[in-house]
Amino acid sequence: MKCCFLIPIYNHHETIRATVTKLLPFNLPILIVDDGSDAATKAALAEIERDFAAQVTLHTRACNGGKGAAAMDGFRLAHAQGLTHALQIDADGQHNHEDVPQFLAAAQAEPHALISGWPQYDESMPLARKIGRQITHFWVHIETLSLKIKDTMCGFRVYPLAETLATMATKPIGERMDFDIEIMMRMYWRQVAVRFIKTPVIYPEGGRSHFNALADNWRISKMHTRLFFGMLLRAPVLIVRKFKRGQ
Repeated sequence: MKCCFLIPIYNHHETIRATVTKLLPFNLPILIVDDGSDAATKAALAEIERDFAAQVTLHTRACNGGKGAAAMDGFRLAHAQGLTHALQIDADGQHNHEDVPQFLAAAQAEPHALISGWPQYDESMPLARKIGRQITHFWVHIETLSLKIKDTMCGFRVYPLAETLATMATKPIGERMDFDIEIMMRMYWRQVAVRFIKTPVIYPEGGRSHFNALADNWRISKMHTRLFFGMLLRAPVLIVRKFKRGQ
């Protein structure tokens, strides 16, 4: 297994250096994809690239395309560099770097599986986000005809690159906040094993969220509509899979 860290970033100049610093001791390549960030973030990234040139590679997108677009660029770049896995982690400090060894060990044990965080939130989680996640979980259980998918919105994951790129080649994947949900769903449909690891996730005080309540909820609603009809086409296979393999 040849793994890198993948950090999509858009306007998180306050937190990106601390995030990178916490990952350096794992001695893995760190690929940062700048999704058209502002000047302050570009300056912070230039310093990081200079200070940690041995481990950090910076890829800059010409304009903002969304978290999914940045992540998919990162997957392609990592695969082109001969890597087999990418551990995606957010730039804003939400994810617990101390759990990285568990994620890497799980990927090593099942190299063709998607390893995902199963967020354990504290009281810092906004109520609106909590309700939104519950609605998405409801639709995901319908779209998979299963209760096995614990969470589809956590961006703390180890992606097997061959399986991920093969999934991306079958259908266009949402490029913004719908990405995390849709890529997991489509990988699950393609019978890629999905494993979950409990991990604490926080909403840092004063943290910056790029979730647009109107636009992103509308985008996610349209995605669930597509996935629902996709489930109907796959229902016989999903039902057989559910009862044959206990999934």
